[in-house]
Amino acid sequence: MKFFLQCLQLLPLLIIFTLESLLKLFIPKKRKSVTGEIVLITGAGHGIGRLTAYEFAKLKSTLVLWDINKHGIEDTAAECRRLGAKAYAFVVDCSNREDIYSSAKKVKEEIGDVSILVNNAGVVYTSDLFATQDTQIEKTFEVNVLAHFWTTKAFLPVMMENNHGHIVTLASAAGHTGVPFLLAYCLGPTLEPEEVVNKLMNGILTEQKMIFIPSSVSFLTVVEKILPERFLVFLKRKINVRFDAVTGYKTKEK
Repeated sequence: MKFFLQCLQLLPLLIIFTLESLLKLFIPKKRKSVTGEIVLITGAGHGIGRLTAYEFAKLKSTLVLWDINKHGIEDTAAECRRLGAKAYAFVVDCSNREDIYSSAKKVKEEIGDVSILVNNAGVVYTSDLFATQDTQIEKTFEVNVLAHFWTTKAFLPVMMENNHGHIVTLASAAGHTGVPFLLAYCLGPTLEPEEVVNKLMNGILTEQKMIFIPSSVSFLTVVEKILPERFLVFLKRKINVRFDAVTGYKTKEK
């Protein structure tokens, strides 16, 4: 009875905050300025990381670019400079904690305090569970999970001290379900990188807590908790998404 009364006391706040959220849906959010902000992007040597760097460069941010691929990261930095931004390239192995910490120290000493951190680096191995080597599974967790903790530990304290900062984490909603040949990662490249980056940048600049790409994923994550398990199994078989372990392209069996 006591618990019920406590919940009842929260009802007015629930109604107010719900109405506030509904109202915000119809009010365009103002984009913040990132001019002059020091933005560090991991995995910026190609793909989404590279395109995100280009977008920040257009907005005149200072780019700190990390990647294990020296050629790729230097190409990204060169294009960012061509777009009019300052860009610094660092070869960093995000699976190595000490490399992350030492590189973070170098960034602070040579460039300044990072105010926007984009944890984008990730690895993917296309194979089933038994064909995936133990070292590959370890590498997946080291880069896709643990590295986020090390980068956050390295840069968050100064953000808190300055009362100014933004940390962005890219993750796969496909982790909610298994995809054949992607047991270690559970992600298929079903979206165009440009589409992802456009929505990502909008989410960053309007300071959204979380975004789903595509937006339908947010609905599916809720539905997954409601629908019967047997129906979900049938639905997955009907969609029948598979992943080609060699080429890495998503296919749908006819």
